[in-house]
Amino acid sequence: MSKEPTGAFPYKPPTDEIKNKYQDIFEIEEPLEEKFLKNVFDKIVALLLLILTLPLIITLKIGFIIEGIVDPSSKGAMFFSYNAVSRGKIFKKYKIRIIKEEFIDPEGSKKGDWIAFSAEWNEQSRTFMGRIVKKFYLDEIPQFYNILRGDMSVVGPRPLAVIHYQRDLDQGNITRKLLKGGMLGLGHIMKGKPDFGNPIYEYQYIDSYLHSSAIKHFLLDIKIIMRGIAVILKGGGY
Repeated sequence: MSKEPTGAFPYKPPTDEIKNKYQDIFEIEEPLEEKFLKNVFDKIVALLLLILTLPLIITLKIGFIIEGIVDPSSKGAMFFSYNAVSRGKIFKKYKIRIIKEEFIDPEGSKKGDWIAFSAEWNEQSRTFMGRIVKKFYLDEIPQFYNILRGDMSVVGPRPLAVIHYQRDLDQGNITRKLLKGGMLGLGHIMKGKPDFGNPIYEYQYIDSYLHSSAIKHFLLDIKIIMRGIAVILKGGGY
């Protein structure tokens, strides 16, 4: 069985400062009510981007097929899923495969265990197409389908695999059981920076969700999306 990479879970426990500043959030026991404007925005964006990225998906599929012919060890399904948690509920999180199937634990894969696919953290396990896909975060495209289904949101605390979600709860973090997970998050756009993994960003986001007007919170989502696009265009996926 694959071993969990040491850098796979950077999220830290909430500090006393966070607990004091956002005490009202820690007192919430049930998932937060979903907002109509946010849900409508999610559905429209997800549908449009699924349509707009279809030519890209077809191009990637052709690339996968060609690479599989040239290098049989790279053959395999283009899509895969593992069990993740969003708003406290387990769902199948879809992604594009970036590693060779010989590095995937078949038994763990059947169960939807994230650890079965954790070899993606080893660049030597990646296919040629996988390196391109990962560099520009294209492996996340199938999650627009998750958003359309209602499993995720465009913006929210990044949904974690079950193993990491449970660890997050054990550390005292509660944001991911309260709010639907997002493709982009106030904390996730810090990826590659020293502050990545600081849970304060998730609490700041939920604080805005609870106390800001619908328009003001919507503008925060737009800001996060724009910053996320900038991160993607830099091609810094790893």
